Amino acid sequence: MSRKARAAALAVGLIGTTMLAGCSEGVLSPQGPVATAEQQILFNSLGIMLAIVIPTIIATLGVAFWYRASNRRARYLPDFEYSGRLELLVWAIPAMTVLLVGGVAWVGSHELDPRKPIDSAIKPIRVQVVSLDWKWLFIYPDQGIASVNQLTVPVGTPVSFELTSSTVMNSFFVPQLGSQIYTMTGMVTRLHLQADRAGRYRGLSAQYSGDGFSDMRFAVDAVPAAAFAQWVQAARGTGPVLDVHTYADLAKPSEAVAPFTYRGVTPGLFNNILSLTAQPSDPSRLAYQASHGAQK
Repeated sequence: MSRKARAAALAVGLIGTTMLAGCSEGVLSPQGPVATAEQQILFNSLGIMLAIVIPTIIATLGVAFWYRASNRRARYLPDFEYSGRLELLVWAIPAMTVLLVGGVAWVGSHELDPRKPIDSAIKPIRVQVVSLDWKWLFIYPDQGIASVNQLTVPVGTPVSFELTSSTVMNSFFVPQLGSQIYTMTGMVTRLHLQADRAGRYRGLSAQYSGDGFSDMRFAVDAVPAAAFAQWVQAARGTGPVLDVHTYADLAKPSEAVAPFTYRGVTPGLFNNILSLTAQPSDPSRLAYQASHGAQK
């Protein structure tokens, strides 16, 4: 093998290794039922399309080889105008491809409806998510705690998310668990995910939202049930209480915020955030809504 051939082989190997290494924390390394099903849809669609693309490439190379200038056996047909068989072939194969890929996407979109709960004998935990500038707030209403840029969930337990935004539209995405979904001011989107294996997974914002977008990331820690209970107990013993005033401070734009927790959360805070029509940095407005909601 020549020096140039060895260099080319080495370059191809390095590129392939780099590409595969990048898949270790992405959609091609699923760690939950939703992400696994999405990966299968991706592979099914890829297989259907390759079944058309590969023969087309081979046919193109074959035609170019056969009709080369030096091949005297190739027939030259300058008056050729129409062939019903060729027309049927040209249109039937792409139509079949569209039907097959569309069918896979249609079935998958219904099977993986973000609002559809995950079938499990284990009761799901509830997490309320608020996208802020430029950080993520996670409220655990049943545990009475909250965290910023840190999402801790028990392994093998479905997680029922309610998501909204305090400012501009954003996008919540944990590639290894699946289902990117948008967050919007004044609206709630719902999502169900589950982590099948313990580990730390990368969460991020998939929607550009301003200067601090690049640091709008969070860690998802999937831990055993006992470790999750210990984390909840530890969170209840440290940090401030998340009320209307601390939320107003949190809602102010900030970048590269280190993860921390709140030992308590004012009941109904997520609903007050959801219905807030003034600026989220206006604590008097939020306090007014919270007090009137409590009176009702």
